[in-house]
Amino acid sequence: MSNERLTRRHHGRPAAPVRIVHLGVGNFTRAHQAWYTEHAPDAGEWGIAAFTGRRPDTAEALGPQDGLYTLITRHADGDSFEIISTLSAVHPATDAAAFLNYLRAPQTAIITTTVTEAGYMRGPDGHLAVGDPDVASDVETLRADPTTPVRTTPARLVAGFLARREAGAGAITVLPCDNLPDNGPTFRGVVVELAELVDPSLTGWMDENVSWATSMVDRITPATTDAERDAVRESQGYDDASPVPTEPFSEWVVSGEFPAGRPAWEEAGVKVVDDVHPFEQRKLWMLNGSHSLMAYAATILGHETVADAIADPVVRGWVEDWWDVAGEHLSVPADDVARYRAALLDRYSNPRVRHLLAQIAADGSQKVPVRILPALRLERAAGRLPAGPVRALAAWVLHLQGHGAPVKDTREAEVVAAAQGGVADAVRALLEMLGPDLLPDDELVAAVAERAEEVLAARTGH
Repeated sequence: MSNERLTRRHHGRPAAPVRIVHLGVGNFTRAHQAWYTEHAPDAGEWGIAAFTGRRPDTAEALGPQDGLYTLITRHADGDSFEIISTLSAVHPATDAAAFLNYLRAPQTAIITTTVTEAGYMRGPDGHLAVGDPDVASDVETLRADPTTPVRTTPARLVAGFLARREAGAGAITVLPCDNLPDNGPTFRGVVVELAELVDPSLTGWMDENVSWATSMVDRITPATTDAERDAVRESQGYDDASPVPTEPFSEWVVSGEFPAGRPAWEEAGVKVVDDVHPFEQRKLWMLNGSHSLMAYAATILGHETVADAIADPVVRGWVEDWWDVAGEHLSVPADDVARYRAALLDRYSNPRVRHLLAQIAADGSQKVPVRILPALRLERAAGRLPAGPVRALAAWVLHLQGHGAPVKDTREAEVVAAAQGGVADAVRALLEMLGPDLLPDDELVAAVAERAEEVLAARTGH
């Protein structure tokens, strides 16, 4: 006899009234934002209406479950299971009517996002990618009829703000949770630029009614496999089509104004601060930077997961080299850096968190410029060429040349074309695209080529 499906008839809390709208629901947000909201003392007042990314899979999986799912915390010595009830509704991205209706409702207080760096639709100059076909199409669509479904996240927000202004629904906060620096101001920049193209009068309304918060999230969340579904079925006695595995460690740091209110997240462990930047930089460089290094370099050595990679003394040494450099440039105290570094080793070594390096490797053209190049830039300004960032850049070049993890990038055609030929030529072409201020620098180019040879040579021992 099969187990019953996870639904609110027998599990979890009643659905809370929707006051938060989330764009880009996936495992990452379900392991942090939804989890912290679940643990807030006023969780019963703060339901989340979640919209998928381009694929409707999560909505199709969670719809029959009334938005419920199981969070599986992978401790080194076993699993713990918890039903998360905060998703009051889950919609496919194409359900524009539902999104606009939420934005028209005065009780909707917050829009959150996890759309990845690529979802911001920024061009190489940091501004809205107005030449992108999807952006151009969305601008024309919104000019003609702002209730028509659009393709990009900035356009969805503009459509939502137009609907909210028309409804007189009042103030709202946008809280991005994507892993890139200054995500609040960055997101605001592209949305304002798109609004100016659609309806310049909207920007004045946004100035008065939209608050842009900033956040940093740190919780490793692998993809779901059948193993997680089986674990829930065997341990909990019900079927869950979309459980979420995650690690015990979690950190969410938030800064900003919430004129229409927010959950009491700080009572659930969220750090509410005046300035996210020191925490953001620590995480982006130490965790995300070392993740990218391993995603490119360790896969060349044949490793598949973070735990496999960090157990290899060669990779561990490469990661330590990177941390030696990145840690020196952080604005948090040195003892905080040391504690975080030790915690990262412990987290990476957890064999029960199966974090695939190929998953981390995606969209290097968006990640390398914010995770690796800032520390390299500071080192070059000081006249140094340390192994850590140079090796990371070399590994990414090799990745684009077909070594290690397969390439999956929003700018795949451009970066793969730039990486053709010898490593030295590839470095120059890629930096011309993503870090032209680092050129000309023949010493740097030669150092990257040398580290590339070192990484390839390390394969022989694996």
